[in-house]
Amino acid sequence: MQATDELINEHHGIELMLKILKAVSAKLEQGEQIPADHIKGIMAFLTVFVDKCHHAKEEEFLFPALEAAGVPRDGGPIGVMLDEHEQGRTLVSQLKDALADHKSGGPLTGADIQAIVGEYVTLLSQHIVKENTILFPLADGKLDTHTDARLVEAFERLEWERIGLGRHDEFHALLHRLQDEYVN
Repeated sequence: MQATDELINEHHGIELMLKILKAVSAKLEQGEQIPADHIKGIMAFLTVFVDKCHHAKEEEFLFPALEAAGVPRDGGPIGVMLDEHEQGRTLVSQLKDALADHKSGGPLTGADIQAIVGEYVTLLSQHIVKENTILFPLADGKLDTHTDARLVEAFERLEWERIGLGRHDEFHALLHRLQDEYVN
């Protein structure tokens, strides 16, 4: 399996979480209560799986490998992806704050949460399309098999060190539980 195949597989899980997130925000907007452990799991997925795992693989390993292969950081797809990663982090931080405010009875409403979620889902959905159709095919064409094998090893090492052994599987189990609850 190529390094980009692993990232594409992770995109499938992220896309499922985006569907779950939309469904949860719609329920909040309608005034429904969402179990705290569901919210906690969703936020952990967004901060740990999406950012500390998936985006870190790209930022720390894939993008530098592409730069070494002659793909410019600024003014090209790498710069766009980095900018979008930062936008996503900002939106996740806003979502975390909005959820805490909503839970504590503050002035933010379910509609406020739904607006942030809508912006985040749009950003990540478009981001995934760009990576799958532009960046990853570019990487597959630019990176040799030795570099690709090193990337796969680095991705595995990052998962062990950053999120821990078995945590990837735990996130997939969470996805399936929440999918059953909110999407199916």
